[in-house]
Amino acid sequence: MEHQAGSGQDTIREPARDTPVFRDCDVLVVGGGPAGAAAAASAARLGADTILLERYGHLGGMATGGFCLWIDRMSDWTGRQVIGGFANDVLDRMPPEALLGPESQVWGSDDPQLVAYWKERTAAFNGVVTWSPTIDAEMLKIAHQDEVLARGASLVLHGWAVATVQEGNEVKGIVFESKSGRQAILAKVVIDTTGDGDIFALAGARWESDIVEDDIHHRMNVAFLWSGVDMDRYREFKESDPDGYREVMEQARKAGPTARPDPMPRNDQALFMGPRFAGYSSLSVEDLTAVEIKSRRVMMDMIAFYRGNVPGFADAYVSGTAPQMGTRHSRRLIGAATMTADDWKAGRVFDDEIGLSPPPTPRHPNVSVPYGTLVPQGIENLLAAGRLLSCDPVTHTFMREVPNCWQMGQAAGVAAAQSIATGVRVQGVDIAALQQELAKQDVPMHSTVGDAEPFVAAEPISAGAESTNWQGRWE
Repeated sequence: MEHQAGSGQDTIREPARDTPVFRDCDVLVVGGGPAGAAAAASAARLGADTILLERYGHLGGMATGGFCLWIDRMSDWTGRQVIGGFANDVLDRMPPEALLGPESQVWGSDDPQLVAYWKERTAAFNGVVTWSPTIDAEMLKIAHQDEVLARGASLVLHGWAVATVQEGNEVKGIVFESKSGRQAILAKVVIDTTGDGDIFALAGARWESDIVEDDIHHRMNVAFLWSGVDMDRYREFKESDPDGYREVMEQARKAGPTARPDPMPRNDQALFMGPRFAGYSSLSVEDLTAVEIKSRRVMMDMIAFYRGNVPGFADAYVSGTAPQMGTRHSRRLIGAATMTADDWKAGRVFDDEIGLSPPPTPRHPNVSVPYGTLVPQGIENLLAAGRLLSCDPVTHTFMREVPNCWQMGQAAGVAAAQSIATGVRVQGVDIAALQQELAKQDVPMHSTVGDAEPFVAAEPISAGAESTNWQGRWE
């Protein structure tokens, strides 16, 4: 290689090379997080020869490797499940002891005792019990893997896509690096489920990255698990001595960055999905490194404080730190359609609807998700699903969540398989046929579940466990 030094950034000139083709397939899904696993399983279910490429050694993405172990709401404010399909398939594979959440009979309940119980277990908000379970990461890795393989998709783990194979605006596949060297995978349709939009950016698709400054949807952190705790004792202290609890938490805040524990399926474990840091980019290797270092230093300060001051944590120890950076936002596609807050606040139902999302507060109807948010402008043979969808920043604050990514990935996988089966570009798939197949796969839509009557909250409205400063954005 030749070193090029000049007035700008130093460069290395790499010689031309012939890159071997590892495989040729119908559908290539890049990124094995919630959206990618759902896309691969759904495409393979319809008979498409499907490969799922993942940079880590497991599936699940932020839901497993990122320790986002609290799965956000899949029921609306009346208790109806509005995100299903692949979400149900993968959660049904979880052993009962690896999942903490209410039975379906109480979803939507406003019984004060039930709400109080499940609120402390991150499954009740705004005075309503919701379907929003907390899961065991290792069991969810296996559930994703088993569901994808059972549908007939092929896995390629420990591979990182680094370039697209293109002819003009047509994406033909990707080049990836692994311990086996540099290789290519060719495909009729590629689905970008990288979370960061790596593939659509490499392909030249348009994207944006503006944020809601006072929200956490753009913040980064390393999540961690502590064991040796007694969460029942912690909850008893919190409930029996609220003044003492507030005083201790204020001391923790004054001591430095901190976070509060979330429950796990096991009483002797606690999950910390923070502290969350602003001002960093998940597209910068320097920022990623800085947040890794900072998060672990803060974690050690926190555990010292908790051991000495918080009932239930005297014997706590660090049992795991997330191997995957907790990133919530980077690139958002500028797609054929864009979800906006004005649309869902007004209750707009899209003609190309591919699923629903629970609204962020009970003030709004269930949110219609259009297929066009997954379709890049001006790029052929490419779809994009997950938190990189085409939407405005306010909409991204809730559409980035794990269940929504499962849902969008399922739609992308079905669309890709139908595109190949009919010989029609992904931009022009038959929407009615797409919706029919999604309904067959138990994906709720307005046509099947309708909409709910407006709900009047019994207590002040908040957005949920991971959102702050909702007022003004979601009213």
